[in-house]
Amino acid sequence: MEMGGSAHFLFVKPVADLETWVRGTLEGLGYELVDLESSRSGLLRIFIDSPRGITLDDCTRVSQHLTRALAVEAVDYERFAGREATLKLKLQINGQRRFEGRRIGIADGRIVLEVQGQKRHLAFEDIDRARLVPDV
Repeated sequence: MEMGGSAHFLFVKPVADLETWVRGTLEGLGYELVDLESSRSGLLRIFIDSPRGITLDDCTRVSQHLTRALAVEAVDYERFAGREATLKLKLQINGQRRFEGRRIGIADGRIVLEVQGQKRHLAFEDIDRARLVPDV
């Protein structure tokens, strides 16, 4: 289904220097950021375009990608070093998709998580979700 002009969809998540980050992320997917609107409550409306036009499938692709990327970006891996965290990967690694352990930080552009005494180096692009384990 071809839609004329630009498309928009909604997100809820603030990221430092959001416009630059979104623009770079969209360019990597082959889209142009036309406009970005944000509300005081943190709601985002992103308008995209491409030379071939925008379809509903394009909106779905961008929405899903940015939703995952914003969930990962929202976790500050350096600031929360030493804290327990869970990470869910997009695909399994050695039969495992979910990891829980102590966050060490970032090395060589990868997240370092200590899981059962072993350091696991996980690529940002492989992460579907990341959450801190609440202190109780």
